[in-house]
Amino acid sequence: MTAEFANQRLDGRRIVVTGSTQGLGAAIARRAAALGAELVITGRDRERGEAVAAELDATFVAADLTDPEACRDIMRACDRVDGLVNAAGLSSRGTLDDTSVELWDRLFAINARAPFILMQEAARRMPDGGSIVNIITMASHGGEPVLTGYAASKGALATLTRNAGYALQPRRIRVNGLNIGWTATEGEHGVQTETGQAADWLQEADASRPLGRLLRPQDIAPMVTYLLSDASAMVTGSVIDFDQTVLGPYGEHTQAAVR
Repeated sequence: MTAEFANQRLDGRRIVVTGSTQGLGAAIARRAAALGAELVITGRDRERGEAVAAELDATFVAADLTDPEACRDIMRACDRVDGLVNAAGLSSRGTLDDTSVELWDRLFAINARAPFILMQEAARRMPDGGSIVNIITMASHGGEPVLTGYAASKGALATLTRNAGYALQPRRIRVNGLNIGWTATEGEHGVQTETGQAADWLQEADASRPLGRLLRPQDIAPMVTYLLSDASAMVTGSVIDFDQTVLGPYGEHTQAAVR
């Protein structure tokens, strides 16, 4: 690696990545490991988590993020933290009319409260500064009607990201977020097929995008590791739209204009 890219390395840094047993979280963990990070990965599925941990020589902590103490247990596994990526998330569907209080509370527990607790505990373990990256969503700008609770909970995380970025400046802890657009992951495949889409939904979805395909985890992971690294040393309190659309999905009329 040339000297100009050396500041993107993560050698010796302890990075905690939630939701890292599959999908985007796993892609972020793999890239961080390739850049020299010491990893703590988390997820609910112990078998899958231990397999990824063995692959990356990482520490795995099984955790249900709806449990505040489980969130704290993740950080109790670390005497020091240099970086935190809140990649875990729940995107269960529900409109304003049919979202139950139970679903609303679960969405906020996983998408907003868990990152809050993890950020709180991580910051206490960053005596020499560090970097926190929150994976948010373009839906945080408002979202589709069927994503009421999801959009609201991620909107809360976007505000928390900016607030914490300002609050933690004096401690040299940077906090940034990425508003991710529609991404092809194992989890998204499950959501699509469970809501009635055909098994080959991705082919049609790719063709519908302005730039020819949905995002892939490998598109996003380099931006995350950039924000974890010294290359972004002067960036904090930012929520970056990482998408090929403007404030959400394109409609058919927009697609026609693009074509």
